[in-house]
Amino acid sequence: MGAENFTSVSEFLLVGLSSDQETHTLLFVAILFIYSITLVGNLGIILLVLVDSHLHTPMYFFLTHLSGIEICYITSTIPQMLAHLQTGHGGLSLIRCALQMYVALSLGSTEALLLGVMAYDRYLAICHPLTYATVMGRWRQIQLASACWVGGFFGSVICVFLTFTHPFCGSNLINHFMCELPAVLKLACGDIRNTETVVFLLAAMVILGPLSIILTSYWLILFSVSQMQSARGLRKAFSTCGSHLTVVTLFYGTTTFIYIVPQSGASLDNRKRIAVFYVVVTPFLNPIIYTLRNKDVHEATAKVVRRLCCKPRN
Repeated sequence: MGAENFTSVSEFLLVGLSSDQETHTLLFVAILFIYSITLVGNLGIILLVLVDSHLHTPMYFFLTHLSGIEICYITSTIPQMLAHLQTGHGGLSLIRCALQMYVALSLGSTEALLLGVMAYDRYLAICHPLTYATVMGRWRQIQLASACWVGGFFGSVICVFLTFTHPFCGSNLINHFMCELPAVLKLACGDIRNTETVVFLLAAMVILGPLSIILTSYWLILFSVSQMQSARGLRKAFSTCGSHLTVVTLFYGTTTFIYIVPQSGASLDNRKRIAVFYVVVTPFLNPIIYTLRNKDVHEATAKVVRRLCCKPRN
C-alpha cells in the first residue's frame, strides 16, 4: 500500500449535541422518550396493517415499509447518541463509523425513493381509480418497494466506499452526533473534490428525482380534482394526500439542505441541529401525522382494542 493511502486515524470522536453535562441529562431523557414513542408508533402501524384486512391496500403496504425504515433508521443512530450522552464518550472506530454511515445513508435514501413511490400511488388512486387496482396490483407493489430498497442500499455503497478510500491523517474530531458523510468527508486528507462531486450527483438523483415525481404527481392530482368541481372530492384529496405532503416537506426540506445546498452556506453547528430533524424528529412525527386524521387507522385501532377488551378469559 502506498504512503498516500496510509490512514493514521484509528478512531473518530463525536462532539455530540452539547458539551454541557446538565444539558446532556435533559437531552438523554428527551431523546429516550422520543425513541420509545417512535418505536411504539411505527411498530403499531405495522401491526395494525397486518391484522386488519381493510388496511391491505397499496397505500398501507408502502406505509408499513416506511414505518419499518424509520424503526431501523433511528435504531442505527439514536442508541449510540444515548450512550454518548450518558457516558460522555463519543468514540467510534473507523469500521463502526463506516457501518453507521452506510446503514443510515442507505435507509435515508430508501425513504426518499419510497416517498416518491407513495406519491405516484396517490396519483393513480385519485386520477385513475378505475384501473388503479389492476395497475397497482400486489406484484407491482412488491416490485416498487424492492426497487426502493435496492436503489437506496446500492447507491450508498458507492458514497461510503469513496469516502473511506481517502486517508484520515489529521483531526479525528467530528462536529456531529453521528458519522454523517459530509461531516466525515471534511476530515479526509488530500483532494476530495471528485468524491464530493460523485456524492452530490448521487444525492441529487436520490433526493431531486423522487421529489420531481412527488411534485408532478400532486400537480396532476390537484388539476384532476379541480376538474371535478366537487368540494367533497377536494376534501378527500387533501385528506388522502395531506399527511404524505407534510412528511415530504419535513424530510426533503432538511435533507436537501444538508446534501444539496453548498457546504459553505451554514456553520457545522447549524447543520448538526438541522440533522436532528430528519434523524430524530421526522421518524417521531411520521406515525402521528399518518394516524392523526386517518379514519381507517382509527377504526382499525378501535377494532383491535375491542378484541383485546372483549377477549374471553379462561
